[in-house]
Amino acid sequence: MNQTIRKYLSNLENLFSFSPADAQGAAARFHEEMKRGLNGQTSSLRMLPSYVGRPTGKEQGRFLALDLGGTNLRVLAVRLDGRGKAEISAVNRLAVPETVMRGPGEELFDFLAEGVAVFLEEHRLDPKEHRDLAFTFSFPVAQSAVNAGVLLNWTKGFTAPGVAGQNVVALLSDALRRKRIEAVSVTALVNDTVGTLATKSYADPSCDMGVILGTGTNACYPEKNSRPAKGLSPQPRQEMILNLEWGNFDKLDTNACDQALDRITLNPGRQRMEKMVSGMYIGELVRLILLDMTDRGILLEKKHRSVLVREHAVSSEQMSLTVPGEDFFAAIGIPDASDQDRDAAHHVCRIVSRRSARIAGAALAAVVTWMDANLEKKHTIAIDGALFEKYPGYPENVRCVLEELFARRAERIALCTTSDGSGIGAAIIAAVASSRQEQEHKPARQRTRKNR
Repeated sequence: MNQTIRKYLSNLENLFSFSPADAQGAAARFHEEMKRGLNGQTSSLRMLPSYVGRPTGKEQGRFLALDLGGTNLRVLAVRLDGRGKAEISAVNRLAVPETVMRGPGEELFDFLAEGVAVFLEEHRLDPKEHRDLAFTFSFPVAQSAVNAGVLLNWTKGFTAPGVAGQNVVALLSDALRRKRIEAVSVTALVNDTVGTLATKSYADPSCDMGVILGTGTNACYPEKNSRPAKGLSPQPRQEMILNLEWGNFDKLDTNACDQALDRITLNPGRQRMEKMVSGMYIGELVRLILLDMTDRGILLEKKHRSVLVREHAVSSEQMSLTVPGEDFFAAIGIPDASDQDRDAAHHVCRIVSRRSARIAGAALAAVVTWMDANLEKKHTIAIDGALFEKYPGYPENVRCVLEELFARRAERIALCTTSDGSGIGAAIIAAVASSRQEQEHKPARQRTRKNR
């Protein structure tokens, strides 16, 4: 590797550094934003109530789940056995076309309803038999009940007009009726982080945080009702799961690369942390850096510039190929890169992915210490998403920050990969809501009997 590239990469290391002191500062600012959000003040952390707490592990029944987590749609049938075990008995997967992501909102919800119709038909489920459906909708939503919520704004590349400001459960219910699916009721609206938390905590009571580290990033945790806060339900519950929408956290220092990326996104000025952490954006950061190096004449041949000018030409999955030493450039359509080019790309991907993991680690630390300032008890964090699950070394970089901040106490924090949280977890939340409704109606029924 020549001296010019070495100097460029050294400067890049400095630009993307995220030291233990940076992590401490970010965690402190995170707490400030959490407090402001809970008190109803302007904050980059939404602190959105889900209107449910964690499951007990005793919930049971059969449920449908519709999971819109990003560019993929899943329809699932889930069975809960009431003993902490949940299983998927059937599943369909569909890619969401870009035309649907960005077309009229009614067409998007018709697409979702058609997915349910196809699922019922393919798995020979009686369309006239009543079924509760849990809707995983992984976008910022202000819920007013467990089965009602208004979309605040689109993320993850969705722009479908006519949906922001609307109750997405009502939109889905209307679409189901248009498809003449009369027997399916949407009984729970669930964010994928809440579903991830529910999935792990159904079997493990120590789980008190759900996190997504994939295409996007977000987290939730159970907030105690003993802490005064606006927006929490007035009903007598010990806790309620709150959706942080932490991808919008905006108290992180950005560099010139972050700012260049922000300018070309569909939502400039928003989702700052997500653009520094998530799988949807770190590939774009790498692409912009490699393009800059090519324009400076220190990387690749000019003829390869046409590959790097295409938005989303680099994915986090392709970045991960550099860890075991596979040919990253061949994967993005440049088969004749030199060994020096490949070595430089390896370093760029390492620098960008490492910062992503370290910022995620600082955010995890902030939420855990919000719940337990001195780390006096065990905390299991359920994490879903390909970035955490499949990027080699990513979990270790996350844990490194926890060890830097907490030393031996970091052993009290367990990071657990939790797949299918957005599907199974949605069904669990539907069961939790159903169980709570039964409990809330029980006293009324008892009073009626006494009056008789």
